[in-house]
Amino acid sequence: MWTSHARQNEKEQPILSLQNKNSSSNRMTLSDENLVLACRKGDESAWEALVNRYQRLIYTIPRRAGLDEDQAAEVFQDVFATLLKKLDEIEQPERIQAWIVTTARRLTWRLISREKSRGGTAIYADGGEEDTALEVADDAPLQDEVLLQLEEQERVRRAVYAMDERCRKLIQMLFYQPVSPAYAEIAAALGTTEGSIGPTRARCLQKLLRLLEN
Repeated sequence: MWTSHARQNEKEQPILSLQNKNSSSNRMTLSDENLVLACRKGDESAWEALVNRYQRLIYTIPRRAGLDEDQAAEVFQDVFATLLKKLDEIEQPERIQAWIVTTARRLTWRLISREKSRGGTAIYADGGEEDTALEVADDAPLQDEVLLQLEEQERVRRAVYAMDERCRKLIQMLFYQPVSPAYAEIAAALGTTEGSIGPTRARCLQKLLRLLEN
């Protein structure tokens, strides 16, 4: 029932999904609550959208705690396996992000504890909630401010995805590439003139701000 996507970016992040991903893009603008409710009804595209929405955030938690890519992949897989089992038990579907983050942290702590008990390479994690006392390296854990930043980035990404195609493409070309292309290249891609890029950029940023405010 599970399938694996191609690994993502240079980090080669594994992605869990259910089959039939063709309609998942239509679900990306839904709220977390609506996605969870759709998943409960067996909507495979909703599950795909939920995985895609939080894959980067989940993967970052074990990596920031010092785990290697394979260990982070294990945490990632376990988070969604746990979610699948407990999907109907979640009392606040609108707070699924908090549930996912908490689960990822706990699974990270458990994996670190298990590795330490085996005498593996020393790694670090946040302490406090788990029953094992783990030393914390100042620069290793996923600090709350870093987590908030990641969550904010995810919120912006979802807002960009909800924009009309023209604005979404312009924002992605301007802000989501290592080097912003020249206006001539952008104009050619959008089928417009170079002189219109500036005003269009301003309008699209205003639309984005309204989406974020809502």
